[in-house]
Amino acid sequence: MVEKQRGALRLLACDALARAAGLRPSLTLAEARAIVPSLHVGHMDLAADHAALVKIAMACDRFTPMVALDGMDGLLLDITGCTHLYGGEAAMLGHITGWLSARHLTLKYACAGTPDCAHVLARFSTITDVGPGDEASAVTQLPVKALEAGAETTQALIRAGLKSLGDLASRPSQVLTARFGATLSTKLRRIMGQEDIRLTPIRPEPELVVEQLFAEPLRNMDMVKAALDRLIEALCQKLQSLDQGGRAFEASFFRADGATRRVNVESAQALREAKSLCLLFALRLETLADPLEAGFGFDAIRLCILRSETLSQNQRQLDGKVEDERSEAELVDRLVIRFGREKVLHFSAQDSHDPLRCATSVPVSTPAATIGWRQDSEALPRPLQIFAPPQPIEVMAEVPDGPPMRFRWRKMLHQVRAAEGPERIEAEWWRGGDRSPRDYYRVEDESGGRFWVFREGLFNAHMPRWFMQGMFA
Repeated sequence: MVEKQRGALRLLACDALARAAGLRPSLTLAEARAIVPSLHVGHMDLAADHAALVKIAMACDRFTPMVALDGMDGLLLDITGCTHLYGGEAAMLGHITGWLSARHLTLKYACAGTPDCAHVLARFSTITDVGPGDEASAVTQLPVKALEAGAETTQALIRAGLKSLGDLASRPSQVLTARFGATLSTKLRRIMGQEDIRLTPIRPEPELVVEQLFAEPLRNMDMVKAALDRLIEALCQKLQSLDQGGRAFEASFFRADGATRRVNVESAQALREAKSLCLLFALRLETLADPLEAGFGFDAIRLCILRSETLSQNQRQLDGKVEDERSEAELVDRLVIRFGREKVLHFSAQDSHDPLRCATSVPVSTPAATIGWRQDSEALPRPLQIFAPPQPIEVMAEVPDGPPMRFRWRKMLHQVRAAEGPERIEAEWWRGGDRSPRDYYRVEDESGGRFWVFREGLFNAHMPRWFMQGMFA
């Protein structure tokens, strides 16, 4: 596979036959054809390769939720806490490699105590499994190019007589840091298993996970739903013990042919009742645009919580009944599942003095905003009904800045009995606003109607205009 680099087509990847013939990445295509005239060449599609790697990583989520990309052609799986599901570490490694090989993937792998150690063993060694604490002895004989520190640094290390990682490890770290920088010393410690780092998984790590593996793939959808219900009960029991409730749930169905289906459910309030959660998932499965099909069968189902919050016990009343305040939340949950989260909205406050920007509508499952509604006694009242955009009105008022005396709106004349104001509200210049200043008045007509009107502009070359902004209840 070739790609244009530095003005010439260069080899970017070679298969086993090409490497056996003496070819290697970074050679120009002309040099490669001089060695192997009958060379078969294809143009590298890095975007398609990356998409394929991501797809494989998402499929590997069946083994562990901690899956990260490792360069252009590698994956890192953190199997901590997952090996018992497969009968031990060796059995799990065999299961993973067998599953990937069955998908016509040629792979090299290694298992070690740190991601960096596993990385260099998989790419520069034939060792596949290193026990805890044995990382340093396993990588001692590896060449310094395993550090992948760049051609210049690698050449400088070799000229200094440091040809293996063992040679580097025998030198004081202060000397290496002074000569080659702290990055090289840090990378060496991680390869030697002396320092560990956490992976950044391709998908956010769930807060709580329960899963079930099946010896034989399940093809009967009734049995699949029953297994999901059992997982829901187990998850709710864990939530009960932790005094937590879930707001966002995800069920992952791993099919035997490698396909993965994920079904998400969100709740308007923290939820840990198994009956309610089973109902929500049943409704979600019924309303899927692409129905869930078993195909060759599901060999694993995982249920996880993506977002949770503290949920204390319900307060019991004197008659022994639990106060039920969830009816509204349950209705909202059913509406969200039926119509989608983007169509079930609620109001949320925004940090703005502009009446048209102080509130917005967001999906009901969106976490609450940190900005609260203005409730201080000094805040001026705002109408419940706001017109956007404001509606023009005809006003008779005292010049230059008197309140309205009467106004005509929607072909009806309103005689003002009382007025309060003005309240000057300028445009938010930091948002690019360039409108004229507005003077707001709260007025009441003779019939008792209360309105919020404003005058836009000042008395100068042009007469200001009046608008109806909203109505009080």
